[in-house]
Amino acid sequence: MQGKRGARGRAAAYTGQDLREMFAAATSWLEKSVPDINALNVFPVPDGDCGTNMLLTMRSTLDEAYRAPDNDAGAVAQAMARGALMGARGNSGVILSQIFRGLAQGLEGRESFRGKDFADALAQGSTVAYKALTRPVEGTILTVAREASAAAREASTRQSDLVPIMEATVAAARESVARTPTLLPTLKQAGVVDAGGQGLYVLLEGALHHLKGEDGLIRDQRPEVVPSSVPLVSRFPQMMAEKEEPYGYCTEFVLEGNRKLDAEKIKKSLSGEGQSLIVVGDEKILHIHIHTFDPGRILHQATSLGILHQIKIQNMDDQHQEYAEMVKAQAPPAEIATVVVVSGDGLGQVFRSLGASVIVPGGQTMNPSTREMLQAVESVPQQKVIILPNNKNVVPAARQVQELTSKKVKVVPSETMPQGVSALLAFNYDADLATNAAQMESALPAVKTIEVTRAVRPARIGKFKVEKGQAIAFVDGELAAVGGSPPGVLLDVLQKMDTEKSEIVTVYFGKITRRSEAEGVAAGIREKLPNLEVELVYGGQPHYSYIASVE
Repeated sequence: MQGKRGARGRAAAYTGQDLREMFAAATSWLEKSVPDINALNVFPVPDGDCGTNMLLTMRSTLDEAYRAPDNDAGAVAQAMARGALMGARGNSGVILSQIFRGLAQGLEGRESFRGKDFADALAQGSTVAYKALTRPVEGTILTVAREASAAAREASTRQSDLVPIMEATVAAARESVARTPTLLPTLKQAGVVDAGGQGLYVLLEGALHHLKGEDGLIRDQRPEVVPSSVPLVSRFPQMMAEKEEPYGYCTEFVLEGNRKLDAEKIKKSLSGEGQSLIVVGDEKILHIHIHTFDPGRILHQATSLGILHQIKIQNMDDQHQEYAEMVKAQAPPAEIATVVVVSGDGLGQVFRSLGASVIVPGGQTMNPSTREMLQAVESVPQQKVIILPNNKNVVPAARQVQELTSKKVKVVPSETMPQGVSALLAFNYDADLATNAAQMESALPAVKTIEVTRAVRPARIGKFKVEKGQAIAFVDGELAAVGGSPPGVLLDVLQKMDTEKSEIVTVYFGKITRRSEAEGVAAGIREKLPNLEVELVYGGQPHYSYIASVE
């Protein structure tokens, strides 16, 4: 393809065969990048198949393209759009199909095309893709398509040949991909670029390589993943925290109407049935994509309108788990591991989200043994380990681990869960073992811990006479209040504490505590202590109605 120019200053025209070969090469280039793109995907749900979806969409696109005449660019573009629509997979695939639909509109009726024609058609593709989505989101493949096509049109005002126009397009696409984390917080937290945007960039780059006669490069090399323009704040992506809310089912199918199909009417009828709704196509055939908790209801509605083809239903909870395991396996190991003793599934999620390497179940009334903590230490690949006991009764057993392993182990003597959180927040991945242990231990006094439970027997403790079943509250292990209800004693303790210099109170509610009660507690704290920011978190701890940290 290189040097496909006619007389001086005038670019040669490109045929339908040229268009098809451009995207055949682009698909080969994309195929090499599928694992990398799959590993990037975190939006709109953390499913790990964005690259696969784009590749399967492109294969269907090419299957149709080879059925169109070589000498008719418009016919090839129309065939590609039809193939993309029928074979579109997932959000990324459906959006890609709409880019091809717009491209076909831009090249309609043309036996051949020049650089400016392609730039205009690419811009039309971006416009059609935006219109296809009910709620377009920036920082995705849409943004990359828009900014790349804008660069193409701008370059076409200075250049007439397709090669320099595509060079400008690819450069703009790369820059746009790198900026996607500045537009989407989920990408910024994970320290990655948008998967769909990366896929589109790879396709455009593959087409450019072919135009420049670099098919050998496509055969022998591999696409580069565009690095994020935003540095990763933590070496542990926040998306690794377990989610309480399920994702539902990714449901998509092709609807062949038994009468004229009204895309807007169908889109409106399905808008309340789920998220990520896309309805694209024409009066005869529509491709429908939606994330829903009731795929049967969607399919039932659709069957009243026509015949369904290519039905695909995927459990996104399973996809999320697979993706999380994949990210965990691919993440470079930290030099220092952290072993944390935790009681409560919710608190376990908190510590995992902060980067804990291993969670050892245990706490009040269920202290883990030295053997259990030793096994946790030996299970990690790192030779340097920090243990957070998070209970004063666990500290002695944790210290014994140091004498039983060849690894270098430091025990940071956290006595409560909030102290453990404070210590883990002070962990520095760039510091050595001794420095980290010292910094984490110095962070322990920065937080005050309130633990609220009910007395299991009568007792007299200091000035307090406690009856069995009464609510009792401890502050850093010392009994501080006795009352009729856990919410009452928690609020009582907080009001008696000197909180003028404090900024935030985090309330972890226990396994047997109703969320509605916990929300009432949080509201009461905000009303009585308006100077404090209040965070409510499900802790799931078995014996304490509430554990609160004051910082």
